[in-house]
Amino acid sequence: MRVDIFQFDLPPDRIANEPAFPRETAKLLHVIPPRTFEDFTIADLPHLLKPSDVLVFNDTKVIPARIYGKRGDAQIEATLLKQINLDTWSCLIKNARRLKPEQEIIFSDDFKAIVLEKKQDGPVILKFNVAGADLFAQLHVHGIMPLPPYIKRTKEGKESDKSNYQTIFAKHEGAVAAPTAGLHFTKELLNSIKQKGIEMHFVTLHVGGGTFLPVKVQDTKDHIMHAEFGIITKETALALNKAKQEGRRIIPVGTTALRLLESAADETGTLHEFCRETSIFMTPGYQFKYADALFTNFHLPGSTLFMLVCAFCGIDCMKKAYQHAIEAHYRFFSYGDACLLEKASSVS
Repeated sequence: MRVDIFQFDLPPDRIANEPAFPRETAKLLHVIPPRTFEDFTIADLPHLLKPSDVLVFNDTKVIPARIYGKRGDAQIEATLLKQINLDTWSCLIKNARRLKPEQEIIFSDDFKAIVLEKKQDGPVILKFNVAGADLFAQLHVHGIMPLPPYIKRTKEGKESDKSNYQTIFAKHEGAVAAPTAGLHFTKELLNSIKQKGIEMHFVTLHVGGGTFLPVKVQDTKDHIMHAEFGIITKETALALNKAKQEGRRIIPVGTTALRLLESAADETGTLHEFCRETSIFMTPGYQFKYADALFTNFHLPGSTLFMLVCAFCGIDCMKKAYQHAIEAHYRFFSYGDACLLEKASSVS
């Protein structure tokens, strides 16, 4: 399928640089394929859901993955992309042209890394002098939140991003990008959802930096999807399968939760315990096995995530929905507004 099918024009002023405040005032577009679009706010979400619905959240926790150091006199900006083992990460490094294997990068007196490998026009593999929880501790001291490039910040970052770019239910450290649909949920909103009797469950997908990488091929069949590590416990799989058997709707909050559920479900629509990487890539024609609806943000033109929502609702439906959102001044991307997508009975 041609990648240019998934392009659309987005005015720059529709890109959100700050989240809505209060969070519940963000806009919410209810999309009912093939062409029904209803305007609400996030505060209306409990009224749009059924008491029998089941929400599935991603409880990954974003680490302050952007760090600054020196190689000799040269300034280095490194963003951790993907964990290889406890002390080794694949990293995006600006101006990495002169970096060579075995060179040392110094972030502080007690926080350093050695260049293990430098791939041509690709990530740099760094081995740190600390590992696991100790490495994360150093990142919390020296790092800043790894906001996507379309959110404009100074080198020092912004203090409010430490909380704004983290869900209130974040639990398991390891993500280098937020599961942004979850950013809309406050304690008050979760309480309203609970009071309606709606069940909530948590899975973990450590969102990687690959989520921001552009699709550089002309045909989707040639795109190599990035891999991310996910976990669904046996208990969660059993609970969700029970709800599914009872005819209740399973609604992932965010494309990350959706990708993990679809990765762990077999062809019969049964969810299994999961603890490994997934590189699932969903484009129109994909048959969804588990999710019945989807709560998600608005995604980048030509991105794998826009391809995913087109697979869920149909290309024509989503292009019209996004055009409606643009004309109605919805705010896009990580700090932007959201939509509740009903799954199309047939996708075109």
